[in-house]
Amino acid sequence: MDVLWLEQNDVRSLLDLSDAMDAVEKAFEQHGRKKVQMPSKSYLYFESHNGDLRTMPAYLEEQDVAGVKIVNVHPDNRQKGLPTVMALFVLNSTETGAPLAVMDASLLTDIRTGAAGGIAAKHLARPESSVLGLVGSGNQARTQLLAIANVFDLQEVKVYSAHEERAEQFKQEMECKSGCAITVCSSIEEVCDCDILVTVTPVRDPIVKSEWIKPGTHINAIGADATGKEELEASLLLRSRVVVDDMAQASHSGEVNVPLSGGVITADDICCELGEVIGGPKSGRLNNSDITIFDSTGLAIQDVATALLVYNAAKKKGVGKNLPIF
Repeated sequence: MDVLWLEQNDVRSLLDLSDAMDAVEKAFEQHGRKKVQMPSKSYLYFESHNGDLRTMPAYLEEQDVAGVKIVNVHPDNRQKGLPTVMALFVLNSTETGAPLAVMDASLLTDIRTGAAGGIAAKHLARPESSVLGLVGSGNQARTQLLAIANVFDLQEVKVYSAHEERAEQFKQEMECKSGCAITVCSSIEEVCDCDILVTVTPVRDPIVKSEWIKPGTHINAIGADATGKEELEASLLLRSRVVVDDMAQASHSGEVNVPLSGGVITADDICCELGEVIGGPKSGRLNNSDITIFDSTGLAIQDVATALLVYNAAKKKGVGKNLPIF
């Protein structure tokens, strides 16, 4: 029996952001209708190495496709010339359980996370939103910008990074790729004066103050994806309509995890899950003055839906290597 091996360049050649956004939106909609199986991601913490390893399985019942992602987060890797996040995805046959494909999932993770951010903004931000603010300038900021620019007519993009040279590199690279004018800002407060704010940092002490956020703003909170991480001041959540990607997962590893565990907010302060907004039974934004927050922890259903796109395209175009496994 053979398994299809797809390296990162294969995935890059096969994966289109617009297609990924469609697939991720459908996956969230199925999640809202309880048509998926998805245990919360599990963690192994390597405290002496400042890193962790996560496993993320899921089954999309209506598409009859399943798989699992193994992904690490090691912030100190940058000093070693390695990516902070590296990932591998295994797509499995639901009929036999056999692996159909094994593919690099580092790029896939960036794309599907950006896709989710674009979809969340589509359903939660004001339709006339035209100014995007980015706190952080790494890979996630890049795909968030591209996905949101795919939905909104952005007139201005503001970016802040703790390392100004990285923000300047971001500006040089992404102005061409996105077609948007990008301004490098000297403070987070300056970036927060926007219609859509995206936070993509690994911090454990809030860096966005409630007083900086004006009514009507939508926020994609992307950085908090493990216990103890927190980017937004807890009082901001109490002013906002908070939509999570998955209640169970967000409760222990999302932006809401610290305020929930500390009793600052309760489950009643969380509006709903994104899939419920997409599917219609729940409402995200009620009016133009609402502050909305999407708490993105990253769901395995996003990986499965995106990996299936890659696999189908690879089979159609003859991309990848068939390797014997048994």
